[in-house]
Amino acid sequence: MANKLAQFGNELHSGQRSFGFVPNRRRWLTCALVLVILAALVPVVRGGFNLGIEFRGGSEFTVSQVANPDIAVGQEAVEQAAPEATDVRVTNIAAGTVRAQMGELTDDQTLAVGQALQKAYGVGADQVTSSFVGPTWGAGVTQQALIGLAWFILLVMVGMALYFRTWKMSVSAIAGLVFTIVTTVGLYALVGFEITPSAIIGFLTVLSYSLYDTVVVFDKIRENTDKLTERTDSTFAEQVNLAVNQTLVRSINTSIVGILPVGSILFIGALLLGAGTLKDLSLALFVGIIIGTLGTLFVAAPAYAALRLREKNVREHTARVEDYRAGRLAPATHQQDAGEPAGAPVAVTVNQLHFD
Repeated sequence: MANKLAQFGNELHSGQRSFGFVPNRRRWLTCALVLVILAALVPVVRGGFNLGIEFRGGSEFTVSQVANPDIAVGQEAVEQAAPEATDVRVTNIAAGTVRAQMGELTDDQTLAVGQALQKAYGVGADQVTSSFVGPTWGAGVTQQALIGLAWFILLVMVGMALYFRTWKMSVSAIAGLVFTIVTTVGLYALVGFEITPSAIIGFLTVLSYSLYDTVVVFDKIRENTDKLTERTDSTFAEQVNLAVNQTLVRSINTSIVGILPVGSILFIGALLLGAGTLKDLSLALFVGIIIGTLGTLFVAAPAYAALRLREKNVREHTARVEDYRAGRLAPATHQQDAGEPAGAPVAVTVNQLHFD
């Protein structure tokens, strides 16, 4: 099995086997655009997001030193003490600690719910605390997150333009990031996952991961296409597609390595401990890592190829390669190996590429 995987990776790197990321770029970019539009429409159709109490406001109770932190017990206690309470959510946030969140309660309802939780879990009055979370706090968090996102995108555009010396890679990278964040948030709205400050942190972390993956692929593209116009062995589109395939195994391995620990945290936090914060953060990372990898392979790289293929020199080089393959043009002059006569053409196939 390991030998087959190694052979598969070698075939991708040499070009003997490849997937059509760039040749089918119009299909992938169209599908990505449709997904982004649908993801943006999901919150509108479903009436908004499933926001946590930090964003919508409400009452919160924390019960500590609980011997049997069964959330069903707390759910029943709250519903009996305050039947009028809305959006009741009881979760385990740590070992022996239960949190109950709901819509805003009156003073009498707050007292009744606190006593009910105290009795249900068999703890003292000191172990039950209550607080009111105003929606303005959540609005402030949202505003700061959006400001941070705007600065992140701006710095990414400037940084990548300086590093790769082309704005087209910056635009393509941003397209991949937009696909990642919009699709991830849209999936949250579709499934009904709760959006909390921890989930927001997860979203922003995913952008960094997606950008890292994109930079690795773009760096390989730059290496493959360096001085390409001096050669007639392959076109620009073929070299970009080869670069994506050469980094495909690395992208998949990196995603798996990232998903495994995040999945473990998600399983332990959500199913075993019931810890809401762990679940919210790990769920955003789990979904975002997968979508971020797809964004690099099917959006960022094809978008860059589409932008560059509009350039006059790239089109002329593609035509020259096609003429050479059809026998209408002499091959480009390459650097000769030792012992070969000067000016003798060197036959280079797609699977025997020489990178400067």
